[in-house]
Amino acid sequence: MKYYETIRDRFSEHFFNEDTWVIIGQGMVKILLIIVIAGFVIKIGKTIIRKFFEMRERSPLRVSERREATILRLLQNILTYAVYFITFIMVLEIMGIKVGALLAGAGIVGLAVGFGAQSLVKDIITGFFIILEDQFSVGDYVRVGQFEGEVLEIGLRTTKIKSATGELHVLPNGSIIEVTNFSILNSVAVVDVSIPHDSDLELAENVIKELLQGMPERYEDMVNPPELLGIQTITATEIVLRVLSEVHPMRHWYIGRVLRKEILAVLAENGIEIPVPRMVMSSLNDRGNKGQAQKSN
Repeated sequence: MKYYETIRDRFSEHFFNEDTWVIIGQGMVKILLIIVIAGFVIKIGKTIIRKFFEMRERSPLRVSERREATILRLLQNILTYAVYFITFIMVLEIMGIKVGALLAGAGIVGLAVGFGAQSLVKDIITGFFIILEDQFSVGDYVRVGQFEGEVLEIGLRTTKIKSATGELHVLPNGSIIEVTNFSILNSVAVVDVSIPHDSDLELAENVIKELLQGMPERYEDMVNPPELLGIQTITATEIVLRVLSEVHPMRHWYIGRVLRKEILAVLAENGIEIPVPRMVMSSLNDRGNKGQAQKSN
């Protein structure tokens, strides 16, 4: 009983001591001040990095905009992590924790944990190689495994990809084995045009070729005039012509829609309609002779 009374007296002595509360108050103020300064440093640092890259835009010696955007995000992430780590160490010092001994112990523990955190190390190393080799950058449209979309961010450990329908995919860098990048080289728009068997094939090809020659003047996304390759397939109901157009990266979907619209319009102007299914009905008259065939659309 006396032992507990001794503990209670010591606790009361420290708890109700004015100096103790002064020290706690000073520590809280210091911690709050450090957190505020850390936030200010991060904000200023990100602004300086962004201004630096804005100045590089006016320089004749530049790397690609994609690569600069990726490096900008990476440097901002590194700055944030470094400031957070320093802030954490300073807060521990104010709380009276011996950081030197803690770091020494953390080094030993980190060595043991490192063997079990190989995937984390792999993610970080792979992320650096993705940026170093310029495999893809922020703003690129890529396909990674079953995921496809625009790259929003390449971090130290993960890559964020936004799909065309709005989903955000967060992929560990170490899991990225094969990448298909659609944003580096020119794309190709492939358009198949169907016409009926009874159409004038030569007339259709001529009007399409005439249309294609003038399209690059109206659509700057086209690198060269589109090319009519000729007959792609022949089916029981239609003849399919194929048109190819080399366009700037990721503009093949838009140009494909434009080509279909304008080719359909020019064919209609020349009396060439799209093929439609036709049904042939036959009947026998009262004498048992074969009647005339009636066609209906």
